[in-house]
Amino acid sequence: MIDSPAFAPLHDFIAAISDQEAHHPGPAEVVFALLLSFALNCLIATLYKRTYRGASYSQDYVHTLLILGTVVTVVIMVVSGNSATAFGMFAAFSIIRFRRSVSQSRDIGFIFFAMATGLAVGARAYVMAAVLTPVVCLLILAISRLDAFAPRRLSHHLRIRVPNEFDYDREFMPVFAEFLSFHTLGTVETVQAGMMTELRYDITLLDPARVGAFLSRLQHLNGNNRILVTSVGDSTMRE
Repeated sequence: MIDSPAFAPLHDFIAAISDQEAHHPGPAEVVFALLLSFALNCLIATLYKRTYRGASYSQDYVHTLLILGTVVTVVIMVVSGNSATAFGMFAAFSIIRFRRSVSQSRDIGFIFFAMATGLAVGARAYVMAAVLTPVVCLLILAISRLDAFAPRRLSHHLRIRVPNEFDYDREFMPVFAEFLSFHTLGTVETVQAGMMTELRYDITLLDPARVGAFLSRLQHLNGNNRILVTSVGDSTMRE
């Protein structure tokens, strides 16, 4: 579609400003590069906002992504007219300091993503930047939507007391299969002078709203002995 006659002027313009022999960009190219860099970094900022899952979202950080990516484009366009380009690029990046405590590791990745986009535009790789940035954004969005590589999340800790002769592996299995998506036995301990056995499980409920029904089934099996359910990351307990 880009090769159609309707896009010929735009194609010729990009080809002309991408000529590596033209070391001094003109006003038209400077404006084009700044707008392209800002637009691509807006896409990155939108992706960050849509995929953020933390509790301390910062509008200031998102604005900084836009500023940083655009400024990198300006810096690279400035040093590209110098014979010592490599040294100039190194010096330019050495003075950049991102003075903010980064709460999540992915925030660092978005910083480098914005800088890489600005670098590509500043280096006149306009087509590469315009193609690769949306592609990488789509990949990140897909990973986020699919919740790829997520660890198994526990929802509760379960402590339950049973008689010593109680076959808990066999008796609890149907209840666990009905109410839990995951369970693992952590410890087995004798209590009450060795008269009872206390079991400690890490569990994940299929439906947290059915914790009451889950407790009722367990109490029916263990003879109404002590049961303690603690939410992970919370001090709330049910007994």
